[in-house]
Amino acid sequence: MSLPAATLARITAAAGGAPVFLEHLPWPEVGVLRDHNGGLLLLPLGATEQHGPHLPICTDTLLAAAACAFASAKTGVPVLPPLAYTVSAGHTAKWPGTFSLLHETFIASLRQIAAWCAATGWRRLLLVNSHFGNDASMRAAVDQIRLEHLGHLQIGARSTYQLTPEIWQAFIADAADLHANKAETDLLLHLAPELVRMDQLAAVDDPDRTTDSVFAYPVAQTSLNGVTGFPSRATAADGAVLFAQIGDALAALVERAKTDEPPLGPEHWADVPTLAPTFFAS
Repeated sequence: MSLPAATLARITAAAGGAPVFLEHLPWPEVGVLRDHNGGLLLLPLGATEQHGPHLPICTDTLLAAAACAFASAKTGVPVLPPLAYTVSAGHTAKWPGTFSLLHETFIASLRQIAAWCAATGWRRLLLVNSHFGNDASMRAAVDQIRLEHLGHLQIGARSTYQLTPEIWQAFIADAADLHANKAETDLLLHLAPELVRMDQLAAVDDPDRTTDSVFAYPVAQTSLNGVTGFPSRATAADGAVLFAQIGDALAALVERAKTDEPPLGPEHWADVPTLAPTFFAS
């Protein structure tokens, strides 16, 4: 997705510069960028899924894209188009608006994007995730990619909601199993208030019912309306503070990623036997 113009304007103003969107450039300019900033790319990971009666189904994608745009504006590192169809099956088909890939499809997509990064000369790829449901599959993909492209492509992943302990506490303050809660609504009220259905906010709160649960339950078994938390408490001011924390933390991480290298030099691992391609076959 492309960020709404008003959202992009807010991010550009806050970051003091414009992000670098790779999709807006012709290939010669892409090639020039590849040879700067350590050959690093950012890949935002979102979702297309119900976010209660008050938030748009692009919420997670917008948050990932916005965080990457801010970090790009601060660091000059280019951003790939976000992945908007990911792993949302846990929301079930109870509410319209959720569209999900299989976990295996998502993993394969990440592996194939990484393969093209490596084949075209990029040296570092950082996955920036804003959807809880992507976490397990994303980690599995990173594990496979780091073996497939050992010594050729550095791969890492971070989730915007866990960049610092302070950010994480803001997200789980009203619900440990959060969804479309205060924090996410705070962020949308700051970044894209025109997409928030204000007339719904007063009646959408739904508490976290999973605190003492032993098993993992899909959202249809835990929430009455697709919300877990108290979005009625959200404010744009809190969203501005939280987004600044996310943006600054991600920008600092991206700056480090430009030069991050394996703790041990290639003399310790360059001769590691290569696994047969069939090992990585989907």
